[in-house]
Amino acid sequence: MPHIEQHFDHPTTLHQRTIGFIGLGLMGKPMARNLFKAGANVIIHNRSRAAVDELAAEGMRSALSPAAIADGADIIVLMLSDTPAVQTVMHDERGLLGNLQAGTLVIDMGTTETLATRELAAQVEAKGASYIDAPVSGGTLGAQKGELVIMAGGDTASMLRAGPLFDVLGKQTTHVGDVGAGQVAKAANQIIVGLTIGAVSEALALASKAGVDPGRVREALQGGFADSRILELHGKRMVDHTFDPGGKCTTQRKDLDQALSLARALGIELPATGLSRDLYDRLIVDGHGELDHSALIKVIDPDWD
Repeated sequence: MPHIEQHFDHPTTLHQRTIGFIGLGLMGKPMARNLFKAGANVIIHNRSRAAVDELAAEGMRSALSPAAIADGADIIVLMLSDTPAVQTVMHDERGLLGNLQAGTLVIDMGTTETLATRELAAQVEAKGASYIDAPVSGGTLGAQKGELVIMAGGDTASMLRAGPLFDVLGKQTTHVGDVGAGQVAKAANQIIVGLTIGAVSEALALASKAGVDPGRVREALQGGFADSRILELHGKRMVDHTFDPGGKCTTQRKDLDQALSLARALGIELPATGLSRDLYDRLIVDGHGELDHSALIKVIDPDWD
């Protein structure tokens, strides 16, 4: 049985390790920086060039393709936007799979569909390499501070090998089970996050429409049964009307849709998750897709500016 929670007894240094990193968006860029600061030789690739040039100027090595990263790195981290992006990086003409070396460890730290994850893992393992799915929670702030919560699926040997890297990137790593288990845990995480953002949105919108300061209501709820990390952080964003993205609405919508897809494959219904996904659809249609997912309150109260 995997450990329920695993803290790796390794020094948080990666000297002499060569790590490939593909995907330098809101989360990937600070994660790559933390690996580099911990002493790793980091080889980077990204679809758009600006992020690569920025990190290359800080001392990281750039690669023209995923295949080139597969040539030079013994551990490769993927932090990509969605399942099609992961599949492209793996299968493209200059993708990872065509050049993957035996003994390489591939770690997908994005949120990817569970069934696709298991297929990709089988393809990697057929090359004599190993695969971990290790999606994260904590947003850009957690990525910047190296305080992500990591939910991982894979075999024990691969987890031990990835331990020093996880120690640098996160404050807690849980070995949930075999490959795919990490993505199941992340789906559960995103259901709770999405539904709780909706609950906080409705509560604060109700307070505002009733003529009560929603900031004071938020303070009154903290410390009681309604308190949560979402109320603390996302509730404050709502009260302050600051929606710079820590996690984008489009990403939250995608993650909820993936959870619903998995539920359909398993023959169960997630009615509240479906409603939450549909609310994010409305928010995106209204032009708010690039805002932080706490902007959901704009659907509940259209006057919330």
